[in-house]
Amino acid sequence: MNTSEIWVVDDDPALRWVMDKALSEAGHEVRMFASAEEARQALTGSAPAVLVSDVRLPGESGFDLLNLLHREHPRLPVIVVTAHADLESAVTAYQGGAFEYLPKPFDVDELAALVQRALQAQPGTQPGAPAVDEDLLVGEAPAMQQVFRAIGRLTRSHMTALITGESGTGKELVARALHRHSPRARQPFIALNTAAIPAELLESELFGHERGAFTGAAARRIGRFEQAHNGTLFLDEIGDMSPALQTRLLRVLAEGEFYRVGGHEAVKVDVRIIAATHQDLGSRVEAGSFREDLFHRLNVVHVHMPALRERREDIPLLLQHFMDAAARELNVAAKRLTADAQQALSERVWPGNVRELKNFCRRLMLMAPGRIVHKSDLGEVETNRRPQDESGDWRQQLRAWADTQLAVGKSLVGTEAEVERILLDAALARTGGKRQDAAKLLGWGRNTLTRKLKR
Repeated sequence: MNTSEIWVVDDDPALRWVMDKALSEAGHEVRMFASAEEARQALTGSAPAVLVSDVRLPGESGFDLLNLLHREHPRLPVIVVTAHADLESAVTAYQGGAFEYLPKPFDVDELAALVQRALQAQPGTQPGAPAVDEDLLVGEAPAMQQVFRAIGRLTRSHMTALITGESGTGKELVARALHRHSPRARQPFIALNTAAIPAELLESELFGHERGAFTGAAARRIGRFEQAHNGTLFLDEIGDMSPALQTRLLRVLAEGEFYRVGGHEAVKVDVRIIAATHQDLGSRVEAGSFREDLFHRLNVVHVHMPALRERREDIPLLLQHFMDAAARELNVAAKRLTADAQQALSERVWPGNVRELKNFCRRLMLMAPGRIVHKSDLGEVETNRRPQDESGDWRQQLRAWADTQLAVGKSLVGTEAEVERILLDAALARTGGKRQDAAKLLGWGRNTLTRKLKR
C-alpha cells in the first residue's frame, strides 16, 4: 500500500481538477482516474492510502469498485461521493464497507478533512451499514444525510440510542431500522409510547405483574421488557416518564434485571433500549424533572430527526413519493401536481411534519378533481383539514408564545398557575365536577387537586 497517495475516481474532469487541487494543496500526493476500470487495473501494482470514488461511473459503478476493495483491501478507507444522495445510496455505501459517504455538492475543505480523518483511522473502524424503512426516510437535504450517516455508523451495534425530533418526523422508523440491521434483527422489536399510557398502568406495562398484585390482576402478565428479551425495546416519548419509573428503568439498564409488580423474584433480560422524545431532555435534567444519570445512560448515541421546515428542499421529493404511495394504497390512478401547486405546498407550514404531509397527500388523491392537481385545487383539501392540523403541536405553540413574551421583555411569572388553572377546568368539566376522577386524569393525588383549587 502506498502510505501517502490519495486516489480519486470520478468521470467529471472539472470535478477531478477541483479535488486534485484541493487535496494537493492539503499536502497529499494525488492520482486521478476517470473510471472504475482504470483504478482496478492500477490496484494490481499497489493500493492508495485512501480512495475517493464517485458512485455513477461509466462501465463499472463506484459500488462495484467498493465491493472489490472491501474483499481484496479490507483496511483501505474508501470515501464515496455522489450527486444522487438518497437513502439507498447511503445504505449501499456503508454495506460495502465505505469509511464515509459524502453527498454532492460538497465543500472541498470538507473532503480534505475527511481524507485526513481516514488517514488517521485505525483499521476496522469503518462504520457499518444502515438499511431503513424507506416509507418516511426519504430525502436529499443535508440534514437527512446526517441521519443516514448516523444510522450507518450504528448498524450491527448493540448500543443504546436516543432519537430526538418533533412529532411526525419519523423517529420510530429510525428505531425500527436500527433494530432490523443489528445483531438482534431476528429477535423481537417491541414499541411502546410511554406518553399514551397512564402513569399508574405504565409500570405493569413495562415490567409485567404477578397474579393478585393489585385488584383485577387475575393472572401473571409478561411486560414489554420480557417480551423484548434478546431484542429491542423502543420507548417513545421517554421524556414524559414519571420519576419513579425513571428510577426503575435506570436499574434495568444498569443491572439487566427487574421485578414484576408484586413479584419477589428478579427477572434477568438482555434488551437493547432505543428511546425517543420530542422534548429537550437536557433542559428537563436542569429543571430536575428527568434524572441526569438516566439521561446519560440513554444518550450513548444521539440521532436527531430534522423537522420538515429544516429540510424544505425535500418537500417536492416527498410529495411525489407520498402521492404515488397513496395511489397504490387507495387503488386509484396516480395524480400529478403542477409546478405552482408544488411550489405552494413547498412554502406551506407543516407543523405535523412528514406525517402531516403524508396524510395531506392521501386527501389530495381522494378529493382533488382530475389527474392534474392545480394550485386552485388545494383550497378544497385545505378547508377539509382537521383543526389539529392547523393548530400543530400545543407544545410548539406554547414555546412560540413564551419566546414572543420574552422577546418583548415580558415576564413568564404566573404562567404556570394559569396553565394549571386551565388544566383543572378541563379535567373538572370532563368529569362533571368529580374531584377524584379529575385528579386521576391529571395524574395528581386528590389532596394535591384540592390544594390547587384553594390556591
